[in-house]
This record gives sequence, structure tokens and C-alpha cells, in this order.
Amino acid sequence: MDIKALKTHSSYKQLLPYIRPHWRTFAQAVFFTLIYTVFWPILAWLAGHMAQYIGQGEVKAIAELAGITVLLFFMQKSVQYAKDTLMAKAALAMTFDVRNSVYAHLQRLSLSYFETAKTGDLSYRLTEDIDRIGEVVHKIFQQFIPCILQLIVVLGYMVWLNWQLTLATFLLAPMMAVLIGWFGERLRQFSRRSQNHVSDLATLLTELFSGIRLVQAFAAEDYALMQFSQEAERNRRAKYQAERLKSFQLTVVGFLEAVCVLLLFFLGGWQVSRGNLTGSSFVSYITAVAMLIDPISLVSSNYNEYKQGEASVDRIFELLIMKPKVAQKPNAPALPPVTGKVEYRNVSFSYQLDRPVLLNLNLVVMPGEMIAVVGASGAGKTTLVNLLPRFYDPQAGEIFIDGINIKDVTLQSLRRQIGIVPQETILFSGTIAQNIAFGQTEFDIEAVEKAAKIANAHQFISQLPQGYYTWVGERGVNLSGGQRQRIAIARAVLLNPRILILDEATSALDSESEALVQEALERLMEDRTVFIIAHRLATVRRSDRILVMEKGRIVESGTHKELLAPGGRYARFYSQQFN
Repeated sequence: MDIKALKTHSSYKQLLPYIRPHWRTFAQAVFFTLIYTVFWPILAWLAGHMAQYIGQGEVKAIAELAGITVLLFFMQKSVQYAKDTLMAKAALAMTFDVRNSVYAHLQRLSLSYFETAKTGDLSYRLTEDIDRIGEVVHKIFQQFIPCILQLIVVLGYMVWLNWQLTLATFLLAPMMAVLIGWFGERLRQFSRRSQNHVSDLATLLTELFSGIRLVQAFAAEDYALMQFSQEAERNRRAKYQAERLKSFQLTVVGFLEAVCVLLLFFLGGWQVSRGNLTGSSFVSYITAVAMLIDPISLVSSNYNEYKQGEASVDRIFELLIMKPKVAQKPNAPALPPVTGKVEYRNVSFSYQLDRPVLLNLNLVVMPGEMIAVVGASGAGKTTLVNLLPRFYDPQAGEIFIDGINIKDVTLQSLRRQIGIVPQETILFSGTIAQNIAFGQTEFDIEAVEKAAKIANAHQFISQLPQGYYTWVGERGVNLSGGQRQRIAIARAVLLNPRILILDEATSALDSESEALVQEALERLMEDRTVFIIAHRLATVRRSDRILVMEKGRIVESGTHKELLAPGGRYARFYSQQFN
């Protein structure tokens, strides 16, 4: 990806579509911010007059002013509470919208994107990066804008008190602004580098934890620790560089602030000695200066966070500018209920342009026909069926279901009529019933049980502690392979598709589990158009037609007996397995 090209598009302006729906809340918060700001010069004025009465020893006047000051502080803090809660509400709502938008966009990306994307990196962007953006937007409205307004109002009051003294304080202001800008830009670069390292670390952890059995089986704990330590060290160095830069900035800016205060005392004393400023006005002026210290410090630190957050914005919009390779046509109609006739016309496909996987393939499958696809690894079997639900689009040729081009209908309506039982069953954290009814927000438990019975899963589910409401652990690790596969079959039964794809559905099971799964599959396949991908030829002998693929072409087609007779490729495959 061209980051320079992205940079022309990516900035906080990109967040405006997500801020706009909540403009009323932001506007209310800004209104309270303006009220909050007005109190500062009033409080500075009161401080100067209290100092005057302190010098005169007028206790009653001091008490009255102190009471007014307490009341004003209470009113200001009440207004501050209102503005802060409104800002938090709006920023969190915006964060929620961004997170949903990014996740929805990722769902629309093609399967090919996720085959190369790093899971840990995507998780980090959807959590930490978006949270950082929300925090920055929150602080811009909660702290940055109020501080800028406070600086403007208080500085205006200082000019009104003594413009010569105020002019002198601005001598170091340009230098501080340049320094803050310089530090901020470098912090953005360091932050992006640090965030990339954190994403790499999260990706490595995902790989190591998901493959912990392999790590332990190969006694590779030391090797895994070395990998983790190296990635963690890169992350530590990147974070340390950012923190060291921030510490250096605080030192420089703090020194300049101290010089400014000393300069003010010297010039203020000089103005008082010349009669241009009264003692009480000077105290009020110094109070106003004190009111500038926190805003300047917060503006500086918020600017740093602003630049760090900009790196997160870049990373988020890197995802949002991704375009799906498989796109749905605008205003595409839904695919009507189909009978299950499938036709491939002159289909060619390749993952890499110089390595074709399917070559000018033609195939017609009639409704209710059971087709088995066999061949050596890399022959194109799985690719053939992956084109049907449009996980990928062919570079040439067309695919039709019941005479309808699958590119002309919505993806959801297409995939709703195609059921898939994969080799490796994926279960999600949730109950068994929720896994069987996956994709349905509301479901009938009786329909779930009926599907489980057809899938030979009801018996073992009923023996679990909470039955269908038993919680499934991450990836279903507390269930056996055969049990997970039967849940996957029940999931397909409940979907009730007209077209069914079985991709090595029994290849990883023991003989007892395979018998139960095979029986369940035979029930599932009744009256459906079925594609069976299998290396184990015993599972395909009862198919209506067997296709033998080699180098992206169908080289043989027929029934089990028809293909054995001539002694061709299928016969050789069969002989190798059952000789």
C-alpha cells in the first residue's frame, strides 16, 4: 500500500462523517464550554481585589469576596461536569460508529484479503487504534478547545490590564509553538512505528496460542520464547523512543515556561515602580498568568496525543479504503428460491496471474445431482466450489444457478442457498444452540433440535450438562472432532440450502465418528445438489457423477464403475488407496 497516497486522504477530517450525526451533543458541550471559560477572568479579577483588601486588613470585604469566589467556583465546576459528560457521550458514540463501520467494511472484503491479513493486527486496529481515536476526539473537545478558549479569554484580560507587559510575554511564544509542532510530528512517526510493532506482537501471540499444541509437541518453547522476546524488544524500543521524546519536550517547554514567569515578575515590578500598574492589578495579572500554565501544558500534551492519534487514524482508514475484489452490483435483486441447477461456462481462474488454477472449465450439474470432485492436491477442486458462493470471482467465464448469473444477485441471497460443511469445523464462543443457528438472531429451539437429530448430534448434546445451552469454549476445544463436525452438519441442515458443498468433511475423523458423520451427511444430502470434495475415494463411490481434475481441467467424468473400467487416472487413484 502506498502510505504517501493514503496520507493525502487520511486525517481527522475523515472523521467528520462520524462526528456529524452527534453534532447536537457536541454543540451543547461547546455551549457549556463557553460558559465555563467566562469564569476565568472574573476569578482573576476577584483574586486581585482580595489581595487589595488583605493589604488593608478589611476582613468583612475579604469574607464577602471569598464567598462569591466559592459560589463562582461551584457554578464553574457544575458547568464543567455538564460539558465533560456531554463530550464523553458524543466521543463514545462516535467511537462506536467508527468501530461498527470498520467491522462492517471488513465483512464486505473478499476472502482473499483475510488469507494474507494478520489477525492480531486487525484486532488491534479495531480495539486499541479506534479507542485511541475516540480518546483524542474526546480530549479535543473536553480539554483542547476549552484550553484554547481559556488562553484567548485570559490573554484578553491580561491585555486589558497592561498591554505592554502582555506583549513582552509573547516573546517566547513563537519559539514554543515551533517546538511543540516539531515534537508533535516526530511523535506521530514514532507512534505509528510503535503501533505497528504492537500489531505484530498481537499477531505473533495469536499464532503461538493457537498453535500451542504444536509448540509443545516439538519442544519448541525456547524457540517460541525467543520469537516473542525479539518482537517484544522491538516494541519496547519503539515505545521508549516515543517516551524519551515526550520527556525531552516537557523539559524544554517547562524551562521556557519558568523563564517566562521570571521575566513577568521582573517586568511587572518595573511597571508597578513606574506607576503603570497597581499592586492589586499586578496580583490579578499574576493570577491570570497562573491560569495560563495548565492550559499551555494541556495544549502541549494534547497536541502530542493528537499527533499520536493521527497515526491511528491512518491505520484505520488504510482498512476503509480497501476495496473488495468480489463486489455486489448496485441494486442487485435477491436470488429467488432455486432448484439447484449449476452451470460453469468457460471458467478460468488464478490466484496469481502467471499460475492458472482453472482453465476454460465447463460443467453442468442438474438439480439433486451428487457430484464428487477428486484429484491430486493443487488440481483446483476446492477452488471450483469456492467460486460458487463467490468467495472469489473468475477472471474469465460465468457461473449460473438455475440460469441466473450469480454476479447479478445479492451475495447474501446467493450464500443463503448454499450450505458448506468444511473439513475443519469452526465453532464460536456461545451455546451449542447458538452455534447450530449461527447467523440467526432469533431461532426456534425445536427446529435446532430437529436439525441436530438429523445430524446425529442430539444424543451427545443431550448428555452435556446444560444440553443445547451448554457453553462452547473458544474454537470448540471441549468437543471432539466428530462432535464438532456433526454440529456443523446440523448448522447446514437448519439453513436448509438447495446446494450443498462438503469439503473433506470426514477426512480428519476416526472410523466410529466417520460412520456417524457419514450417516448424517447422507440424510443432509437428500434432494439437494451436492458437491463433494474428497481425497478418500471411499466417500465418493455412491455419487451420481465423479469428476477427476488435473491442472485446472476436468480430465475424467463418470460413475465409479464407469471410471474404473478404462483404467485411467481415477482407477490409478483408487488402486493406490485400496490395493
